[in-house]
Amino acid sequence: MKIAIGADHAGFELKQRLGAVLAAQGHEVKDLGTNSPESCDYPDFAAAVAHEVAGGRADRGILVCTTGIGMSIAANKVKGIRAALAVNPDEVVLTRKHNDANILTFSSRYTKPEDAEQMMRIFLDTEFERGGRHERRVNKMMALEHEDESPAAR
Repeated sequence: MKIAIGADHAGFELKQRLGAVLAAQGHEVKDLGTNSPESCDYPDFAAAVAHEVAGGRADRGILVCTTGIGMSIAANKVKGIRAALAVNPDEVVLTRKHNDANILTFSSRYTKPEDAEQMMRIFLDTEFERGGRHERRVNKMMALEHEDESPAAR
């Protein structure tokens, strides 16, 4: 599987660890930075990974920042992206099965590295439940990207 990864300075160490795990598992890893713990802006790396995934150049994405929330918000601004914050293994299973998340974000402050490794494996191994209510709901979510205004504003 082709995996795009990125992090800001706070997530640099965890990104390096996760990238090494992915490579050891035989995945093709595209590391889009940052390449040091020097202060930088997380939206730059969220955008880079999100565009790789949305453009089909990566199958999935992994992002890391202090909380994982900023990366998730930024990545979700890119059409075609469904980024979700990894909190626990059960939620990661459900965000893949029910929401077809294509980017997983991690908190470097609140996630133990071994827990991040476990949740990353779950994220990569869990398939979306195609058909039925989950696919219908994901299609509705993705249709929101094409609306100019909310139904309430009409």
